[in-house]
Amino acid sequence: MSGEAAKDLQGLDMPVLGEGAFRYREVPGWGRLPQGWSLDEVAAVGVDSADNVYVFNRGAHPLVVFDREGVFLRAWGEGLFKRPHGLHVAPDDTLFLTDDGDHTVRRCSVDGRVLLTIGVPGRPAAFMSGMPFHRCTHTALTPQGDILVSDGYGNASIHKFAPDGRHILSWGACGIDPGQFNIPHNITCDADGWVYVADRENHRIQVFDCGGRYETQWNGVHRPSALFMPCGRCPLCYVGELGPALKLTRGYPNLGPRLSVLDNEGRVLARIGTETGGIGPGRFVAPHGLAVDSHGDIYVGEVSRTLWSGDGPAPADVPCLRKLERLA
Repeated sequence: MSGEAAKDLQGLDMPVLGEGAFRYREVPGWGRLPQGWSLDEVAAVGVDSADNVYVFNRGAHPLVVFDREGVFLRAWGEGLFKRPHGLHVAPDDTLFLTDDGDHTVRRCSVDGRVLLTIGVPGRPAAFMSGMPFHRCTHTALTPQGDILVSDGYGNASIHKFAPDGRHILSWGACGIDPGQFNIPHNITCDADGWVYVADRENHRIQVFDCGGRYETQWNGVHRPSALFMPCGRCPLCYVGELGPALKLTRGYPNLGPRLSVLDNEGRVLARIGTETGGIGPGRFVAPHGLAVDSHGDIYVGEVSRTLWSGDGPAPADVPCLRKLERLA
């Protein structure tokens, strides 16, 4: 958030969000950019082992890095990415950056050196062919270091690659049955090797083993768009949920946009955000990517222009990056 939108929040008593052990307060104006810069909108965020925050955005500087206090550190990626979409920070702090406009996944160092490219830039696989990639969306790593990619906008597939980028297997097809997808939008993997896929337009999170065998699904989420699981066994799952897609239902309560905290069996522990979307304290527009630091604070990236649902065009300073500080 920057400019007038941040100034408007500075004087407000920010409401407490969430419930139970998961209570947060938004940090007004977090993430101070150099003069004249704009993030435009934020597709994904990630946090490294030092709690530095990586912001994969659709402005002129695709990868912007802040420390946990919101102080700008550096930026890179100009001319490299076509349409930023997904970001995963590996245990060694390298970044897996998914570009759905370029049909590629790039592994990069923290200073922007490209270490591996999977996919051919600008050359998508055939639509719904099941072959990698046609507008891939996100990336995760298995405990063994294999690379999992959700291929969601022009495919309905999950692809698995060896650490060197060699294709191992793919699974999934378009549909509503178990193991099928209607926009596999995000993916994560826990320490036991279970794979969790945000099956966005089917309003569920599907769970697989590392070989693509369907295990179960979690319901009770609305258009799940972002997933984040901290390291360790039996982790929590933080979910960013989009609001209704139809104009008719955009004012309906209890549907999002919002964040939810689930346990590792899919039970809801907390909902974060007000009943309907919008601009202002406690409200979201379009949570698209999120990450949690070692203090339990949540960083949320929003594609607020793409999914703006208000009357007229989105305001110039519509929020696209938020920090929610966890309360003791």
